[in-house]
Amino acid sequence: MARSNGGIIGKTNKASFGKCTVTSKTSTGCLTLQPGTRVVEALVVAGGGGGGGTTGTDFGSGGGGAGGLRNLEVNACGTIPVTVGGGGAGGACGGNYGTDGNPSIFSTITSTGGGGGSKGNGAFTGNTGGSGGGSSGNSPEGGAGNTPPTSPSQGNPGGAGNPVGPGYGGGGGGGIGVAGTAGTGCAAGPGGNGTTNSITGSPVAYAGGGGGSSHSPSGNPAGTGGTGGGGAGNTSGTATSGTSNTGGGGGGANSGTGGAGGSGIVVVKELNKASGVWSLQSQFSAQQQGTWPRFIAYDMDYLVIAGGAGGGLAAGAGGGGAGGYRNSYNCETSGGGGSSETPLSLVETGCYSITIGGGGAARNCGGYAQGNPGNNTVAFVGEPYSITSTGGGGGGGSGCGSPGSPTGSDKPGLPGGSGGGQPGYQDPANPGIGAGTANQGFDGGLGFSAPSGSGAGGGGAGSVGGNASGPGNPGCGGAGGNGLASSITGSSVTRGGGGGGAVYKGNFGVGGPGGGGNGGRQSTPGLYQGTSGTVNTGGGGGGKFSANPGNAGGSGIVVVRAPSEATLSVSPGCNSTSTAPEGCKVATFTVSGTLTVS
Repeated sequence: MARSNGGIIGKTNKASFGKCTVTSKTSTGCLTLQPGTRVVEALVVAGGGGGGGTTGTDFGSGGGGAGGLRNLEVNACGTIPVTVGGGGAGGACGGNYGTDGNPSIFSTITSTGGGGGSKGNGAFTGNTGGSGGGSSGNSPEGGAGNTPPTSPSQGNPGGAGNPVGPGYGGGGGGGIGVAGTAGTGCAAGPGGNGTTNSITGSPVAYAGGGGGSSHSPSGNPAGTGGTGGGGAGNTSGTATSGTSNTGGGGGGANSGTGGAGGSGIVVVKELNKASGVWSLQSQFSAQQQGTWPRFIAYDMDYLVIAGGAGGGLAAGAGGGGAGGYRNSYNCETSGGGGSSETPLSLVETGCYSITIGGGGAARNCGGYAQGNPGNNTVAFVGEPYSITSTGGGGGGGSGCGSPGSPTGSDKPGLPGGSGGGQPGYQDPANPGIGAGTANQGFDGGLGFSAPSGSGAGGGGAGSVGGNASGPGNPGCGGAGGNGLASSITGSSVTRGGGGGGAVYKGNFGVGGPGGGGNGGRQSTPGLYQGTSGTVNTGGGGGGKFSANPGNAGGSGIVVVRAPSEATLSVSPGCNSTSTAPEGCKVATFTVSGTLTVS
């Protein structure tokens, strides 16, 4: 007998070439998939249940259950209707149940709305749903979750109520992560936590339960909302609603109206998929249409810079160190005197996560403090060849708020991609310098103590931070270490400069070329605040005298360069792509997002 698949024995499938396109639907409508798409990953979150209401003289009401959450792969093509469920209304004051949330639907996937929280004027059980609503009074259990049952489970039960005073705590609504917590005689139960999903390319929390309410006398706290958009309960007035487009449950209310449930969301990722056994007809048809997946790989260069550190906070504070600097392009050097790194080899078509490290936040302390370190930047997150650059080390300052340090004595610059500069009045018991990381950045400089402290510059990608100098009154703050120039984008740009050191009187340290911030000055010849590191350079913030806030570090950046035959696309839209003069494709990330290679 002739076979319809050209004689191949085994399971037949349809190839999918969705290019990892992601679409988020926050309202009901239709989604038109790309012509080559045959398989998608869908995150379907229903609307959360509303929290219960009560008069305030009865038992605490229950929090609303989170909307059901399902994350599955399904076959899909063409135009697909999408239903996004709305959140349920909160129960009215006077003792009413919260309304159940509404279901969300994509293709064959249906997620059930969250169960409404129970009213509080008696022993009542929360409603069933994707996750169940919290109960009140002496109801022995919360509303059931995962109703109707699915595998994997779409939610959890709500928490039981408690009949014991003075709190008479209502139960929290269930979340997709855990069940709602039961109320106690002294407090209402928190909502169950939701879960984090990265289908969009960035982690987002969904489907947290609403917190229960407690009786109004003081000292009987209401339940907090679960992570993932759950609304908090209250002890008086209208409770907090669940967050829109998370499916979070609404908080239960005492002497007021329950919080509304948060609306749901549907997120669809169109997949590249060509595994299994394929019929000749399927392959031939896809080849004709240009939709057969081409698993091509490219060699790529990269520049990965972490967030710079904030400057210290003291009259003679040290400058923040630059973020770690790693570079593979055209034999250009990496930070700290390191050689050019090896380019990535044979990166396949597909989607890759990029995390941009933020600059160290400005210090805001009641006294003096070391600067906050910068945050790591990671390219190709989760891949065996992922590239991590280390955040810059905070500039030296005094003990208040510094990690592991007692209040009252100056502490050195912190280690990091490039190290933070020493402060003036360096503690003899802790004389070390802020060390840089090998092949990423240089050390911070040395402070000068007498008679008025002058801070050193933070290390840069291209050189050690400058030392402070005397006679000290006036003194000279150390300059930030130099950054490095790269032409990976097609034009030369200098990044990774260290922050300058602060002085009490005299000349503040200037920021290193490549985005380093200037140090501050407290007195003669004039007050000067200094500056923060420049965004997307990894520059360190300048040291600053004790006036809050301090100077922040600059955020990091990732640049990826591929051959001319590659196609690069980026999300979100504030990232960018370009073509270098010789035709190579360049993707530049200034915020965390997703790189798609095709």
